[in-house]
Amino acid sequence: MSAPRLNHGSTKADKRRPGRDGSRQRLVLARKRVNALVLALRAIPRRRYAAILAVLLGLVILRSFIGAQVVGTWFLENAPVAAGVTFLGFSYRRMPLSRISYSLIFLFYCLHETGAHWTYAKVPYDEWWHELFGVTLNSELGFTRNHFDRLVHFSYGFLIAYPIREVFLRVANVRGFWGYFLPLDFTMSTSMFYEVLEWITAEVVGSTAGNDYLGSQGDVWDSQKDMAMASLGALLAMTIIALITWHYKRDFAREFVESL
Repeated sequence: MSAPRLNHGSTKADKRRPGRDGSRQRLVLARKRVNALVLALRAIPRRRYAAILAVLLGLVILRSFIGAQVVGTWFLENAPVAAGVTFLGFSYRRMPLSRISYSLIFLFYCLHETGAHWTYAKVPYDEWWHELFGVTLNSELGFTRNHFDRLVHFSYGFLIAYPIREVFLRVANVRGFWGYFLPLDFTMSTSMFYEVLEWITAEVVGSTAGNDYLGSQGDVWDSQKDMAMASLGALLAMTIIALITWHYKRDFAREFVESL
């Protein structure tokens, strides 16, 4: 009688399984946590959720004002915030946005208020990073300037493109390609408009306050890079949304093609 063969291939597979199973379990656990968070947010009435975010934003703005490095620059930075919050308040009754949109807008304003408090060129993120990890972020990435303004411009595109898309879907009833292109186009246009507005404001208020407001830090291509970061953020956001929609919507490709 011949000895039974040992299946070495299955043994190797068995050795790999624990790692794969562990990764799969972590992924499932992460999905459950996200679903639980979504369900918890949905359980809060929309009006109450918007009111909670409004109160929190008010506290963030107040904290940003207290001890602001340059008070004049703080007021300049918060003029667009006042306009945006006013618009959201007046539009709430006729067209309330989703909880996701309000949350993304809130996160962006939190980042912006951080820049308004310190002035964008002086946000001490390098010191914060050093306290956490023992090294500075700029040295690790080879940066020679404060890049907090780049982060916020990127965040403008990444966080605000979704609420803009929601408005286009509900007001203009856009579908397919236009539901992804128009938010990107609007983000790029408003980013350009803001850079022009910054330039005009800096010319009006003078060199010292204007430099604090611009935060260009001597970079002659600062405006172009800021617009590029906002465009990149919006492009990434729309790509992620398109991939998610493609995964869950069966007629995604047909609707996309028909809209062209």
